[in-house]
Amino acid sequence: MAARRSTLSVAAVWAGFPMCIGNAVFGGLIVFNQGIALGFWAILVGNLLLFGYVGALSWIAGNSGRNFSLQAVSAFGRRGKVAAAGFLASVVIGWFSYQIGLTGTTLQGVFGWSPLWGALLGAVIYTALTVAGIRALSVIGMIGAPLFLVMAAIALYFGLRDGDATLSGVLSYEAHGNALGFWACVGIVIAGFADSGTMTADFTRWAADGRSAVLAAASAFPFANTIAFLVGGLVVAVGGVGDPGTEGGAFLGLLTGHGAPLTGLAVLFVLANLGSVASHCLYNGAVGWSGITPLRMRGLALVLGGIGTIIALTGVWSRIVDWLVLLGVFVPPIGAVLLADHLLRNRRGYAALVDIRWSAFAAWALGATAAGIAHYRLPGSVDAVVGFVVAFAVLIGVTLAVESRTRIAEVDSAKVPA
Repeated sequence: MAARRSTLSVAAVWAGFPMCIGNAVFGGLIVFNQGIALGFWAILVGNLLLFGYVGALSWIAGNSGRNFSLQAVSAFGRRGKVAAAGFLASVVIGWFSYQIGLTGTTLQGVFGWSPLWGALLGAVIYTALTVAGIRALSVIGMIGAPLFLVMAAIALYFGLRDGDATLSGVLSYEAHGNALGFWACVGIVIAGFADSGTMTADFTRWAADGRSAVLAAASAFPFANTIAFLVGGLVVAVGGVGDPGTEGGAFLGLLTGHGAPLTGLAVLFVLANLGSVASHCLYNGAVGWSGITPLRMRGLALVLGGIGTIIALTGVWSRIVDWLVLLGVFVPPIGAVLLADHLLRNRRGYAALVDIRWSAFAAWALGATAAGIAHYRLPGSVDAVVGFVVAFAVLIGVTLAVESRTRIAEVDSAKVPA
C-alpha cells in the first residue's frame, strides 16, 4: 500500500495514453465514412463499451494490487499464464512499432525529414521513457494530453480560417465514404485499446483502491479517447486533410507554414504525443515478460525496444487495419476469462491454483473463433463484443457444469454403504 499513488497520478498515465495522433487518424476515418453525427455516436458507443471492459478489470487491479501477469496466473494457471501473458506482452510491441513508424513518416511528410532517422530518434526517446518507469509515464501523460488539446485547437483554427468550411457545415458534415459501416467503426474504437486495455492492471494496480482505479480508467474511456477521435473527425469535417479516406484525421499538415516557432513546437508535439503511446505499450510488454521470465522490467524494455524498432523499420507496421482485426478477434476473450475467473474465485474447487486451467483456454479459443466467424460472416457485428460474450459464457458454463457433476458424484457416493 505504501507504493500506491494518487488517483490523479494514475489518471495522468491513462489519460495521456489515448490522446494521440493515431486516434485522430482513426476518428477522421470514422467521420469520413459515417458523417459527423453517426460518427460521434460510433465513437461514443465504442468508448462506453471500453469503459465497461477496462473499468471492470481496473477495479480488480486496484483492489488486489496484482498486475496483468499475476491475474493471468489465477485465470490460466501457473504454467498456462505464459501463453496469455506472453501473447499480449508481444502484441503490444506491435503498437510500439506502429508509433515508431508513424513518427518517421509523420516527420517526413510534414517536415521533410528522413523517415529512417525520424523513426530511430523516436525509438531512442520512447525506450528511454519506458526505462525510467511509471513516474515518467505519468509525467509524459501530463505533458502530452494538454499539448494535444492545444495543438489540435490551433490546427482546427487554421483549418477553418484557410478553408471553405463553415461552422454549420462542419456540424452537418455528411458521409463521403462507404468502406466502414457503423458497427465496424465501433469495432475500430474498441480494437484500438483492446490489448493495453486488457493489461490495464499494469497501470491501475498503482491506484489506492478499486474505486480510484476505475476513475483513473474513466479518464481515458470515455473522456480522453473520445476527444482524440472527435478531433480527427472535426479535422476531416473542416476539410483539413487532402485524402481523408486514407489519411483520416491527421492534422499536422495544418500546423506547418506558420513560422519557425510553431514548426518547432509541432516537432516537440509529435515526439511527446507519439512517445506517450509508444512508452506505455513498451511498458506493458516489458512488465508482461518480466512476469514470465527471470529478467527485470528495465532490461526487457531495452531488448523489446530494439526488437520493436527493427520491426518498425521493415515497414510491416503500415498494415494497421489487419492489426486491428487481429486485436479485436484474439484479445477481448482474454479479458473475459480474467473477469469470469474473478467471479468464480470463491467457488468450491475452483479457487485452487493449477498448472494449466484448460477451461480458460477453451473459453479463449471458442471466444476467438466466434469473433473470427463474426468478422467474416456477420459484418454488421462487433467482433470484440462477440468474442468477449462467448468466452465469458463458456468459462462460467463449463465451471458450473463441472461443479454440478462433482456434487452429483458426491451424493451418489454417499449413498453407497461403507
